[in-house]
Amino acid sequence: MTQYKMLIDGELREGVASIDVVNPADESVVAQCPVADEVMLNQAVESAHKAYLSWRKLSFSERGSYLKKLTAAVEENAEKFARILTLEQGKPLAQARDEVMFSQIFANHFADCEIESRVLSDDDNGRIEVLREPLGVVAGICPWNFPLLISLYKIAPAVMAGNSIIIKPAPTTPLSSLTLAELIADIFPPGVVNILCDNNDLGPAISSHPGIAKVSFTGSTPTGKKIMASAAGTLKRLTLELGGNDAAIVLDDVDPKQVAEGIFGAAFLNSGQVCIALKRLYVHDSIYDELCEEIGKLASAAVVGNGLDEGVQFGPVQNRMQFDKVCSYIDNAKANGRIIAGGDVPDAPGFIVPLTVVRDIEDGTAVVDEEPFGPILPIVRYQDLDDVIERANHSDYGLGGSVWSSNLDRARDVASRIDSGTVWINQHCAFGPHIPFAPAKESGLGVEWGEEGFHEFTAMKVVNISKAYSNPVH
Repeated sequence: MTQYKMLIDGELREGVASIDVVNPADESVVAQCPVADEVMLNQAVESAHKAYLSWRKLSFSERGSYLKKLTAAVEENAEKFARILTLEQGKPLAQARDEVMFSQIFANHFADCEIESRVLSDDDNGRIEVLREPLGVVAGICPWNFPLLISLYKIAPAVMAGNSIIIKPAPTTPLSSLTLAELIADIFPPGVVNILCDNNDLGPAISSHPGIAKVSFTGSTPTGKKIMASAAGTLKRLTLELGGNDAAIVLDDVDPKQVAEGIFGAAFLNSGQVCIALKRLYVHDSIYDELCEEIGKLASAAVVGNGLDEGVQFGPVQNRMQFDKVCSYIDNAKANGRIIAGGDVPDAPGFIVPLTVVRDIEDGTAVVDEEPFGPILPIVRYQDLDDVIERANHSDYGLGGSVWSSNLDRARDVASRIDSGTVWINQHCAFGPHIPFAPAKESGLGVEWGEEGFHEFTAMKVVNISKAYSNPVH
């Protein structure tokens, strides 16, 4: 069994203890993961601060060269990373390869980014400049659905802005980040990037640590609220990309056969374990039956299983806790609607859940109002457009949403009335490193990606210069 180590101050280190990493497809133990304690966290913060003092002085191109060396090393080890992702996260090998590829795309995007000072005014009286400076030591707390991608898209803008960073992967999917640590140890100066693991117990120490200037967290809304409360004592900066219950509204002018596949893919990507997946589908009464039938057929035909097996299209739910939650939502769907695909969870080792579609279900039920974060899609009927927009907006979440229509002007009008940080038209879950991703309501705060997301890893400084000079009076 491969021995994994954490990265602190440029050294690969064993932990104070270890935990099992489980393959969600069959519950076999893949490897053991070292875990850190607060002493090791303090060592990582100290080394990160020391590294930051030198790292911040490098030019953007110099910092970018280190990042490009890392992405090149990831490319050289792409198949190794993909297999690790499938073993620890569960996604099919082809999708794991895609995650490795997108990780490089995101990191390389930021490796070419720079931040220039902005001149507000420059005249005979003076000059006013707006600068962006690094924050210091930042921390990235990562989830289990895209462990490599999210680790890299936190590392890249953080270090390019001149910060040092501490990454804490999810305890159930640490292996891809620890494999990344092995590459980082040979490329980056000691302390610029540190990677620590825990057993879900170091989060409060990270978010309250006086030596950490910012936390970038991707995960659930309840955990995000705890981080925000814990960070209040030091007033540290936060980027919180939290839960979502994205609603899609299908207007009455679409051809169900044309949109079914796009809707299906957006709902069940990564077995529904995507923060911006399509999670509630509102369909006009006139096309409801036909679209339900088309999506149900696609879900019934899908092959769900071990991601390493040939022909598998969708992997398991990632961990036992989430599996139990998804099963409870399926029970809720059975009690309140009609299952037209899936719904029967196999009684066998592993967290395999068939893609499940439920129709004839209403708002007010748990599977519609809450975020299952798994392979289940409720399809809700509507008749009045104003009413369905109000229903779609009646949620504490506001991460994303979509409108599906053959009339783009009509779709834009509906999109303008949806309360979410991103609204897609005739697509869903489309994103990229150059596109800012900002949540609304209880889906978080701050911005990921794009120029705005890059700036999240900096502090603004205004330099106000007077050109008038008079000798002091003696």
